[in-house]
Amino acid sequence: MRIRSLVYSILCGSALAALASLYTQPRLTPYAGAKNNGQVPEAPPSPAPDERFKADILVVVAHPDDETEVSPYLAKAIYDEHKRVAVIYGTRGDGGGNAMGYEQAAALGAEREIEARRACAFLDIMNVWFLDGPDTPGQDVLRSLETWNHGAALGKAVRLVRLTRPEVILTWLPDYVAGENHDDHQAAGVIATEAFDLAGDPTAFPEQVSAPRNRASISNLTEGLRPWQPKKIYYFSDASHTDFLAGQGPEYPTTDVSASRHVPYYRIAAEEMSFHLTQGDSGQLAKQALATGNFEFFKQPVRLVFGKSLVKSATTGDVFEGVDPAAILYSPVRGYRPERRDGLSLELGGPWAFYREFWKAHNLEHVARLLPAPEVGVQTGETLHVPLVIRNDSADPAEVTLTAALPQGWTERTGAARYPVAAHDVYPVQAAAVAPSSKGPEWQEVTYRAEANGKPVGSVTLRVNVTSGGGLPQ
Repeated sequence: MRIRSLVYSILCGSALAALASLYTQPRLTPYAGAKNNGQVPEAPPSPAPDERFKADILVVVAHPDDETEVSPYLAKAIYDEHKRVAVIYGTRGDGGGNAMGYEQAAALGAEREIEARRACAFLDIMNVWFLDGPDTPGQDVLRSLETWNHGAALGKAVRLVRLTRPEVILTWLPDYVAGENHDDHQAAGVIATEAFDLAGDPTAFPEQVSAPRNRASISNLTEGLRPWQPKKIYYFSDASHTDFLAGQGPEYPTTDVSASRHVPYYRIAAEEMSFHLTQGDSGQLAKQALATGNFEFFKQPVRLVFGKSLVKSATTGDVFEGVDPAAILYSPVRGYRPERRDGLSLELGGPWAFYREFWKAHNLEHVARLLPAPEVGVQTGETLHVPLVIRNDSADPAEVTLTAALPQGWTERTGAARYPVAAHDVYPVQAAAVAPSSKGPEWQEVTYRAEANGKPVGSVTLRVNVTSGGGLPQ
């Protein structure tokens, strides 16, 4: 019995191994061998990109519930215009509070991923991805790009643009505005813009667009995607004021009634938001609106900022104006170009310095003109951090004196001093001032001035929106 069982086991094992080899060994297609009857064999057809993942609109945001900023427009596009939508989330929102229970950190992120997928499914959005960045509370975009591992997150975003082949990208405004202005929101806008400009370039992440050796087998090292150039990109903002958005892009009322669903878009938006129950400022708010019938919060229009278009389209025209299904050629952008400087100068540093060059590099110079002056929001009693850069583009060292002009009630913490700046060098300064503990004028100005040898070098002024209550720390 033992011998017979042993022989049986060996035979079975051999049969299974032979069967497995059929699936693991490379299969030679007929045309790979010799000629058949003296004729050159016909190669099998080359498969097209997978249509299951094709999107007309790709939404790139930071956290679960961010899509609600444009969900009324998405409802219109999906239900009444039959557009296909996909969503990329930069994070799982693992850094927030929980209105439903004790779950926090990674556990909260796991819950919010499911909430996001259910919310998107309500809008018939099934293709949803995450870039796996950590939720990074703050307002400095450079901090989020650091914690997200900028290069890795960008590579993932480019991959998903090539996979979904969107005609249009919708994302957060890459700018520093007074409002919630979460640094993750800005990072989503930065990465979406970079992916818009790189996905059509076969030299960017080339491993993604190299054909696999044998697509029907395993152990292929490259991805087999194809370069893709989206046609248009639009931005949206969570600024505390909307005056600068007027005329900067299309605007969609939420009070219109969906032709297919027979309810206003604002109600569809509230129902979609209600899936984000762990978030008291969104899911719970939507739940309350649905229970009481008070939808005032959801009736504000969807305002988009025209980023750029590679097809003929007016600034305030419809999102799909000028868009047709045909692919377009890759369109390279200006890229970074250093400018010649002379003498001494004073500039805003940090995210403001980054955006100055980012907008020019990505052909978005008009974004720099959206706001009349650099702005920021702070709460009463909060410390305002202002990164400054003193530049010395001369051949001689210099001593530069920096002073602050603060509104009444403000207290300076750091900044004012004499700074030795070497020739052809920069001196980064982290200035800080504390806002008054009681609310004064809504908008105030903080100014820093620099001089050397008794002569003015330059000045920078920040418009500061002083508010009371909750918000994000800087």
